[in-house]
Amino acid sequence: MARADVAVPLAQYLNNRAFGNFPGDADFDGSLQSYPASELTYSGSFTSSATGVDYLFPAVHLSNTSDNVLCLGQTVSVPPAGYLSAQLLVASDKRDTIVSDNITFTYADNTTSVSEIRAEPWWAFLTMFKGEIILPYRLLSNDTNFNTTHVFEWTGALDPTKQLTSISLPSTANTTTGRMHVFALSLRSAAGVHVHHIRPTQKQDEGDAPVQLVEVTIGNSGPTWIHGDGVEVSIEAPGVETVKPAMVKRLRVGDQKKVNVGVVGSTNATAVVKLSSKNETTTFTFPGTEFGLKNYTESLDSLTLHESPEWFNNAKFGIFIHWGPYAVPGWGNSTPYEVYAEWYWWYSHHLAADKADTYDYHLRTFGPDVNYDDFFVNFTAANYDPKAWVDLFADAGAQYFVFTSKHHDGFAGFDTKATSNRNSLNYGPKRDLLKELFDAAKTYQPHLRRGTYFSLPEWYNPDFGPYGFAQHDGNTSTSWPGIPAVNQYTGAPEPYTGHVPVADFIADVMVPQQEILAYTYDTDIMWCDTGAANGTAGFAAAWFNAKRRDATMNSRCGLAQGADFDTPEYTTFSSVSPRKWESNQGMDPYSYGYNRATPDAAYMNASSLVRTLVDMVSKNGNLLLDVGPTADGSIVDVEARNLREAGVWIKTHAEAVFNTTYWFVMPEVGGVRFTQNEDAFFVLFLDELVPGQAVVVEAPLPVLPGDSVTVLGEGLEVEWELVDGGVSFVWPAEMEGRGQYCWVVKIEYAA
Repeated sequence: MARADVAVPLAQYLNNRAFGNFPGDADFDGSLQSYPASELTYSGSFTSSATGVDYLFPAVHLSNTSDNVLCLGQTVSVPPAGYLSAQLLVASDKRDTIVSDNITFTYADNTTSVSEIRAEPWWAFLTMFKGEIILPYRLLSNDTNFNTTHVFEWTGALDPTKQLTSISLPSTANTTTGRMHVFALSLRSAAGVHVHHIRPTQKQDEGDAPVQLVEVTIGNSGPTWIHGDGVEVSIEAPGVETVKPAMVKRLRVGDQKKVNVGVVGSTNATAVVKLSSKNETTTFTFPGTEFGLKNYTESLDSLTLHESPEWFNNAKFGIFIHWGPYAVPGWGNSTPYEVYAEWYWWYSHHLAADKADTYDYHLRTFGPDVNYDDFFVNFTAANYDPKAWVDLFADAGAQYFVFTSKHHDGFAGFDTKATSNRNSLNYGPKRDLLKELFDAAKTYQPHLRRGTYFSLPEWYNPDFGPYGFAQHDGNTSTSWPGIPAVNQYTGAPEPYTGHVPVADFIADVMVPQQEILAYTYDTDIMWCDTGAANGTAGFAAAWFNAKRRDATMNSRCGLAQGADFDTPEYTTFSSVSPRKWESNQGMDPYSYGYNRATPDAAYMNASSLVRTLVDMVSKNGNLLLDVGPTADGSIVDVEARNLREAGVWIKTHAEAVFNTTYWFVMPEVGGVRFTQNEDAFFVLFLDELVPGQAVVVEAPLPVLPGDSVTVLGEGLEVEWELVDGGVSFVWPAEMEGRGQYCWVVKIEYAA
């Protein structure tokens, strides 16, 4: 049985030209910029590596004609039929800006369903996103820019029991806020339970043997559910053996799941996927499927195969630590004038961007003759207790942490060896802060994965000068100039203490320091920041090969093809992203480093922490939550207290958070979120329920008679019934005065 994708021709709706032949030839974004047509080969179709969906892309032979749809509220007619999902290739035409809006699906019975459609930016600087299609540059009005350009894939769930007749696109006409473009539209159609896609990954199973994980996507267009004992998923191919089959215990009509099957062997041949139940076995064939674990090379085609490992996907909650000499002044002012306190040195030298009045604060507090490096002596770490830190992280329910090994000030908390003497072993604490923390985790909390934040550039390192840059135009732009700082009051040159002159910053400082973190400190996460000029390709290939099962690298290492997960900052996604993402933010309302101006009441409390975590997990995200210790190594009391309070809830409800996946049908409805694992489905209420009263969840939940429906963490049975538009739950009267932050119903599938 083969999959059935219906590619919808968009010729009559095309109204914008995205692909140009030379600078100024096409106008995708309203400023005569475009994708490079020469980097695409027109073959009449494009198959997504992520989903296996076939698209008519490019929509036309690339010439002097429109090739995409600028979304202006058009209604696109589709062949009337029942479909499981809508698949679109999209992009926002505004740099660095995600454009989100509603897309409406209309059925033959005149009912509609609405989903949020999100389009990531076609290009960004700094590198932050990874599209399904990546092109090596973009054409300007009169030049070429070698930042990559991207086209992204979006999936929307449909009701396959109804005939879809049309799709209404959002209206996004504002060039200031960004416009959304659609390049192709396909509809996933298949009767019954169907294997839609098979994707051999380069991920390995958790065991010692080199077992390759193969992602299998299974959809159910009806009319019957998978339930009871479920189905076993296995794969056959010449020279390939399934050693770890997957199970799907519950799949309702209109739902889709991805499961991992473990195989050994290598080949390029027709693969047969088997869905086996007690009564029957159904097979699906996929010609030309390549199996086998490979070594990575510096080739972008090789590096793009790397992705976040399963441990990271399942970990959900990590702790970020920003700690360095910037904790000595510890100043970022207060909302609405707050800035990142760890940027103290930069803001005090850039008055046009300094809304926190860092310049005046420094002058009145320390005087004109105190330079940033003079803070080293007061960065003492006198109360630094690595064991207490990792115990706190564990108490909070976190599964990993990321320590700021070096921020933009160039001061490292680890042994940088011959690359630099500007570190905590030579100045300030005169201790290897990173080693002590990693050792404490290994000894006292070995379940915690260990990661390192690493700034690729350094603001004022003179050897970075050849690579120096500003992120935007104008004097308020963040910048990494790579020239020595000048005292903002006296005009005298500031020291760059511990600097070791080198011939090339990337080859002699950046990459060697990454290698120290990777091999000497054995970091699990290379959490880069400010990915512009870099040596990531060579470093990543070697590290991925050496630490194949465990290594992961974020989207900020300057190489889109090497990005395992996206990293939105102080924000979240309002809909599911099938591509893994991790939102990072401080418990401080707008700072990562310690900010003495922040009152206790302004820090994130336990309720907000839990609600934020639950929301992100329901949309395939992780939460990396930052604490900013003081200069002596103390974690602010209110931060520690709130972490521990949240940890009580997280540990009690761990089953609904960790080792779960998002729900394909929808991530939320009102104040309700959804997660699931192989054995159960979880309904997470962000608003407190009234004991003894019914609450209706307007969603087609995968619940059947015989399932065990209980209050998670309490074990109390929950009465339920199907009602028009959803499921009604009666919240047990015994829950009076019990529970806090988020209330969870567990639906455990009956065998």
